[in-house]
Amino acid sequence: MDLVNNLQYGVLLILGIAALGLEVWALIDCARRPAAAFVAAGKRTKNFWLAITAVATAVGFVSVFSVLGIFGVLGVVGAAVYLADVRPAVRGYGGGPRRRDDRGNQGPYGPW
Repeated sequence: MDLVNNLQYGVLLILGIAALGLEVWALIDCARRPAAAFVAAGKRTKNFWLAITAVATAVGFVSVFSVLGIFGVLGVVGAAVYLADVRPAVRGYGGGPRRRDDRGNQGPYGPW
């Protein structure tokens, strides 16, 4: 029985760390985007999304060991909404990492 309990504990710990990583990623990405991008994309303000992702990260940090609790799930949902809906909309307005082919090294037939 100890083996099953330890296995369950390990799986929940891995899920909690993965959820915290997702929430930290959303917070950092939101902080790197320019405020004008949120308005231009027709989303709520940068301060609103910074607050949502910051609270989600704080909740995720507190609930690493109980990620399946209501607060842990709400933290993941807040970060996931930002990453799935807002991030793709504001991504084209700059402030994030650049892709290799976006550097301007364009030849007559494409990037080089």
